[in-house]
Amino acid sequence: MDLAPPGTARPDPDLDDDLSTLRIVPARHHLRWLAGLAVLVLLAQFAHGLVTNPGWDWPVFFDYLLADSVVGAVWLTVQLTVYGTALGFALGVVIGLMRLSHSVVLRTVAWTYVWAFRSIPLIVQLLFWFNLAYLYRELGFGIPFGPVLWRVETMDLIGATTAAVIGLALHQAAYAAEIVRGGVLAVDPGQREAAAALGIPRLRQLRRVVLPQAMRSILPNAANEIISLFKGTSIVSVMAIGELFYQVQVIYGRNGRVVPLLMVATVWYIVLTTLLSVAQYHVERRFARGAEREPTPGPLRRLRARLDELRATAPGRRRQLAERGGAG
Repeated sequence: MDLAPPGTARPDPDLDDDLSTLRIVPARHHLRWLAGLAVLVLLAQFAHGLVTNPGWDWPVFFDYLLADSVVGAVWLTVQLTVYGTALGFALGVVIGLMRLSHSVVLRTVAWTYVWAFRSIPLIVQLLFWFNLAYLYRELGFGIPFGPVLWRVETMDLIGATTAAVIGLALHQAAYAAEIVRGGVLAVDPGQREAAAALGIPRLRQLRRVVLPQAMRSILPNAANEIISLFKGTSIVSVMAIGELFYQVQVIYGRNGRVVPLLMVATVWYIVLTTLLSVAQYHVERRFARGAEREPTPGPLRRLRARLDELRATAPGRRRQLAERGGAG
């Protein structure tokens, strides 16, 4: 019995068989292939120039890439980055929370700090701390507005490296404070309200509820700031500190091989930035465990999945090619 409403087209019983015999042809993306080919040609030309152009002076590059003086300068650069990041973000967390405080005094002081240290160029801050002994020959410690219990010469307490760490940390703290404040504000207020309703103390709310959720917003920006600080340590070369860029300048000042020595610094910056990016990826995956059922796969995992997909579809493609050859 036919229950189809009047005027409805009835399917052809042989239609399914006809559709099953149709060959599926993938969409052609000719412009995409042309653009990819043009990019590959440009990359090939660039690689050819790297290999054949004598101006790059690769023997000198490989002579200095792992030289003791360069490796020591890389280690000093890493130390400046670690100290500046640790102190900067520790102070930045405090200042960021001060900006969220209900106290007008704390909010005003924190805002003024952020405004001042973001307004003054980093090189000016570094030179100020480097020349602090010009303003204060001695630093005293004691009771405020009272007797001084201990005095020390400023030059003995703050050397060039210490001044660099102080300048980098204070500069970094201003940006870290805004990153932390933005991450805390990104947490749903209902989370804090629920924690307060359960009677959880405010400090534990911050440590156990707010900050773990805020880290998903904090981490990408914080990683960018750390990488910027790592590359920004090159600015301390104005203080004659033997970090990577300063050491490279000293070497090519002696031998005149500017380009290969700059490439040495470039390669070290790329390698260490890549390591920081890998660490950022794994830390972000850790803090995303409670928010994502399936964490976003990394580049290697995506490449492996793509290769498995191509391997699985290869027999079907070979069969199609064989059928085309037989039909021809």
